[in-house]
Amino acid sequence: MSHDKQDIRAASFEEIAAYCAQQGWQAFRARQLYAWIWQKGATSFDVMTNLSHEMRDVLQQDWEFRPLTTDIVQKSTDGTIKYRLQLYDGHKIEAVLIPVVEESRYTVCVSSQVGCSLSCAFCATGQMKRERNLDPAEIVDQVRIVDQSARQTYGHGLTNIVYMGMGEPLLNYRNVLQSIEHITSPNGLGMSPRRITVSTAGIAKAIRRLAEDKVRFNLALSLHAADDSKRTQIMPINAQNNLEVLMDALRTFYRQTRGRISYEYIAFQGFNDTIEDAEQLAALCKQFPVRVNIIEYNPIEGLSFVKSDQHALDRFAQVLTRHGVTVTIRRSRGKDIDAACGQLANK
Repeated sequence: MSHDKQDIRAASFEEIAAYCAQQGWQAFRARQLYAWIWQKGATSFDVMTNLSHEMRDVLQQDWEFRPLTTDIVQKSTDGTIKYRLQLYDGHKIEAVLIPVVEESRYTVCVSSQVGCSLSCAFCATGQMKRERNLDPAEIVDQVRIVDQSARQTYGHGLTNIVYMGMGEPLLNYRNVLQSIEHITSPNGLGMSPRRITVSTAGIAKAIRRLAEDKVRFNLALSLHAADDSKRTQIMPINAQNNLEVLMDALRTFYRQTRGRISYEYIAFQGFNDTIEDAEQLAALCKQFPVRVNIIEYNPIEGLSFVKSDQHALDRFAQVLTRHGVTVTIRRSRGKDIDAACGQLANK
């Protein structure tokens, strides 16, 4: 594949329209081309049968597609499927399908970066260095590949998308928002933004920018401790984005967007799972409507954290419920294939 051509999926509609005009083609050709790319998911000019052979030859000379290819697929005993996908430059990323068949809920967890720069102490991806941001098309490709797989395996397309895979989505702000535009646009996949959740380790400046941009998707904060000193120990990002600053940014986000906010909270035995921790978390939940997802920790080779036992988890959740907080304890899925929360690292 030649790399002096541009991937046509990196071009905006305006750029494609200008290119078509330059070739002397009618204006509607740009709309046809755009529909092939984003509605039908074409990754080759050959399939664009309503364009003449001559047009397709010209396009082929000037542009290329750089689609993701599936490298390895692993299926867990609980039905979760992990996909290792290869990018055009040889880098690899992971995406995960999490089916809850009894509720007809099929969620894809997508990656937004190759590796990650945040070094959270409990996360396998955080042990890798960040190689680069993903392009919008590389994120949309994950959705398409996993949607097709869900249809083949479960007879049902995706119902939800979570940006919780490899990388920090808000450090790839423009590309992530562009990918969501393609996923939600009637000229793209036409999915409701309310079925999309973007998860962040907590970049206050970017959360404020989401508020200014009046986004319509949901936001999840990887919180994991309701106390600054504990949070900084496990998430170095907290040193520049402490809880007070984050809560202020989230208040702004809620006021401007009315989007749903949730806190992701991995419970570590003896570290953040005490009654005192639960009381501190309940206090943080009083500032705007928020739901808490308590997540079972998934052991990662070389890291010393231990997951909370069942009794501690239940007690923690009871304290929150008593304070009127909506809380869910999320059992891990796909642990046997390293597809669970925090485990994505391209072994």
